[in-house]
Amino acid sequence: MPMSLVCPRCGPPQALAGGHRRRPLRARAVAHKCEVSASHPLPLLTRRAVSAATLLLAALPFTASTPQLPVASAYEAAVAAAEEQGESGVPEGLELERYTDQEQGFTLLKPTSWPKVDKAGATALFQQEGKGSNNIGVVVNPVRLNSLTEFGTPQFVADRLLQAEKKKESTKSAEVISAGERSGHGGLIVYEIEYALDSTRGGMKRIFSAAFVASRKLYLLNIAYSDAQEKPLDSQTRTVLEQVLHSFDSV
Repeated sequence: MPMSLVCPRCGPPQALAGGHRRRPLRARAVAHKCEVSASHPLPLLTRRAVSAATLLLAALPFTASTPQLPVASAYEAAVAAAEEQGESGVPEGLELERYTDQEQGFTLLKPTSWPKVDKAGATALFQQEGKGSNNIGVVVNPVRLNSLTEFGTPQFVADRLLQAEKKKESTKSAEVISAGERSGHGGLIVYEIEYALDSTRGGMKRIFSAAFVASRKLYLLNIAYSDAQEKPLDSQTRTVLEQVLHSFDSV
């Protein structure tokens, strides 16, 4: 179903939580119009990815302090260190390999055993065989911005994302675990958000999201993995998923 997105110029302003004052909009930013509209709807990957992308495109600039996330060590180095200690370091079926899309301009690590599947609107989608609810998706959309900081801080984005999740009828609960930023290729600013989600569709999940803007494109990574009470997300699997999260970058 086509979606109409509201941009800071074209639509009504959004109220900011906590009484924060808006940073004055620069004339250059105000003069531009969002490229996503009813006539050019946002490609669909999943409802969650659409909510996150809509959030990022609709967010207003917002001034606040932002925590700096440590840049994760290379996956290969982490595996080598574990092997030196006599440990496998990687759960079976979650060995990682590099995936690069030169045409779209992004790269990430993905589980070797997770095949790429075709889905309308998805730039890239990888699913665990036999359990498609565990997946890694990437959506790329054009925008008229140069940096993600023009949308708002990671915490502001995380708060809006959780509001969008809680409005869904299928959502039972949603809670932000962390929100921050790191430096990517060439000093690129990358936002990372982690949250726990319980819904009637898929049960308990841990969601890891990363986003950046490069070459006037918004890149959004979404990792969903089961985190049920009877089989919670273990530390080794979490480490692998974090490596995927931290590896998302421009090329």
